[in-house]
Amino acid sequence: QVQLVESGGGLVQAGGSLRLSCAASGGTFSSYAMGWFRQAPGKEREFVGAISWGGGSTRYADSVKGRFTISRDNAKNTVYLQMNSLKPEDTDVYCCAAARSMSDYPSRYIYWGQGTQVTVSS
Repeated sequence: QVQLVESGGGLVQAGGSLRLSCAASGGTFSSYAMGWFRQAPGKEREFVGAISWGGGSTRYADSVKGRFTISRDNAKNTVYLQMNSLKPEDTDVYCCAAARSMSDYPSRYIYWGQGTQVTVSS
């Protein structure tokens, strides 16, 4: 059983930056691919990006490509989401999740964090 806890969300002006962290405990973090998703109330969960278990591969949704960067530190059991050039449409609850392999699909992820709110003002 892996527990995931996100942090780093908040309120930022458009064009600003935030870095989200997701700390894992209770399992072998380095054996899981990690993903970030976002979800607004009443909407489906949207894939943001994912990183392989070793950190050598990443992929991103087209909507964030070039602005967001995922990284991980397996020694610290933590995955990060660096968000730059934020836009009001990036406002959402951001969740991290763990899977056996990288995927864009939420159903492939086994463990989920509770999420952290990101609000981008115009």
